[in-house]
Amino acid sequence: MKRTSREHWSPLKGGCMDPAAGLTYSSFFLKTKMLAYILCTALAVLPLMIYFRNPYFLKDLSYTFLSIYVGIRLSRIKKKFYSILDRFLDKVAEHPHKKFIVYEESSYTYSQADRESNKVARALLTHAHLKEGDTVALFLGNEPWFVWIWLALSKLGCTASFLNVNIRSKSLLHCFSCCEAKVLIAGADLQGAIEEVLPTLKQQGIRVFILREHCHVDGIESLSDKIQMESDEPLSRQLRASINIKSPAVYIYTSGTTGLPKAAVINHEKVWIRAFGMTFAGVRSDDIVYIYLPLYHTAGFLLGLYGAIERGTTVVLRSKFSASNFWNDCRKYNVTVIQYIGEVMRYLCNTLKRDNDKDHKVRLAIGNGIREDTWVEFLERFGNICIRECYGATEGNVGFFNYGGKIGAVGREHFLYKMACKYALIRFDTEKEEPVRDSRGFCIEVPRGETGLLVAKIGKRTPFSGYAKDKQQTDKKKLRDVFEKGDMYFNSGDLLKITDEGFIFFQDRIGDTFRWKGENVATTEVADHLLTVDFIEEAKVYGVKVPGHEGRIGMAALKLKENMDFDGKAFYQHVKNYLPSYARPRFVRIQDALVVTSTFKQMKVKLAEEGFNPALIKDPLFYLEDNKGYIPMTQELFNCIAEGRLRL
Repeated sequence: MKRTSREHWSPLKGGCMDPAAGLTYSSFFLKTKMLAYILCTALAVLPLMIYFRNPYFLKDLSYTFLSIYVGIRLSRIKKKFYSILDRFLDKVAEHPHKKFIVYEESSYTYSQADRESNKVARALLTHAHLKEGDTVALFLGNEPWFVWIWLALSKLGCTASFLNVNIRSKSLLHCFSCCEAKVLIAGADLQGAIEEVLPTLKQQGIRVFILREHCHVDGIESLSDKIQMESDEPLSRQLRASINIKSPAVYIYTSGTTGLPKAAVINHEKVWIRAFGMTFAGVRSDDIVYIYLPLYHTAGFLLGLYGAIERGTTVVLRSKFSASNFWNDCRKYNVTVIQYIGEVMRYLCNTLKRDNDKDHKVRLAIGNGIREDTWVEFLERFGNICIRECYGATEGNVGFFNYGGKIGAVGREHFLYKMACKYALIRFDTEKEEPVRDSRGFCIEVPRGETGLLVAKIGKRTPFSGYAKDKQQTDKKKLRDVFEKGDMYFNSGDLLKITDEGFIFFQDRIGDTFRWKGENVATTEVADHLLTVDFIEEAKVYGVKVPGHEGRIGMAALKLKENMDFDGKAFYQHVKNYLPSYARPRFVRIQDALVVTSTFKQMKVKLAEEGFNPALIKDPLFYLEDNKGYIPMTQELFNCIAEGRLRL
């Protein structure tokens, strides 16, 4: 064969590819191999470069994809309304025999829960004459009945109003009336509390049902017997045909910033947003979720129960928290996911250490309010549990999620969330208790690393529904002309800080509310109760920090009426009768006069800073000794509390 003037390409030949260029096959391969090596090296080093620049890159990326997924689901739900009840019914059809609720020694499958709620719905339809759009107040603790009744009300197109089982008298009547409920359903153990306010309820024509088979009190009707008589057949969807994404789903009470409890309006859109918290935390359908937090609160109900239904998991329900039984329950029921508030984690860390502390299947903990030192101690003692701290207010339009796992942080900034929810930290004057404004009258955003008041813009994508039948308190949560004329922002009432890394840390709570043992305490409401004591002329209530404890504990500064003394026993009996345990002032300070600002506001900030140390305070101080009354505060008592030798 005749050779041409130009060589053909052949990897087996060592001659020139192009004689003019003088490039041999071997040198070509060498250079190609070098380029490939450089490219592979660059690709290998790139993740390291990204990691050193942003160690949370992969978590940010994962959160991005998850946010897009949830956003798509939420948009579909809005387009064609699909409620949490519909999700539950789909799960009933999907796995009817899977355990849904485990309570003490009983368990109920998804199909059993469906049938039980059908019976409740039919009983309420027949005897309470409920119709779509009605509101029903539920005065009940953690037990399966709570779930059955809520499901029943949802099937009837009614809105449930959840009452805190600790409230009494004036507060109970207020909570009941502000959502205009027509029916009250109470647990058998709460009959005494109902009887206290029964005359007023009868006067208002309210139907009262109690979960008993028989009740002989005039004005209270038994409900359990009526439920047993009903069919468990499904109800027509037409009973709730007019309910949409903006309809109120539940009313959950919060102390907000001041005054009596307020009913936060939670519509179906917000319900879904809260329920997706379990999705963001990484809960799977095969998980077993342990719920001991009150179902009448946001964490236990929206994040806990709703989130579990969204994921299709099993729920282990407990009537209330027990530190001594916590891990035994987790082992007994093979719990994999727990909820928490900061105080609970501290209680668990304070229990007696045991050899089997790490012998459990819990892999995930979701909640809020855990301190950094408790966080570290909890992990060291109970094992490698993924803690997912979050932040949000029941009525709020902004929330954060610490998907990065940074110890102590309540959340992490993410560009997608900032696009969807416009929020900011603004400079706040804690003495005047108001935002600082510039010469133009606008608020000032604080730089990273500085503490500021969290505000979030109120808009179509981030609405603020406010409180039922309470325009005044709703307006108080709105800030106007924040960054430009005419804008409106939700005032969270919380001071936060954002670090250079983008992590968000909770700093403090402002206004007339403090948090103790997982409950918000409205100082104005407590002070109003104290003023009814015959020897008290003025009262101001505030929260003080205690070493080793989350939140703030209640303290009251009192001015006594002329020629009257402080009666510790009578005072204790009063607060015991009218206030739940978490709202009772643990410390009392007697003053000759209660100092106010130039605008006649009580100066609580300074009092809170001074605390309850008798070495620093010359005013008479008293301490609430458990179940005994108020006794004089001594330096020895203070030292015991400060050193953690005396539990509060």
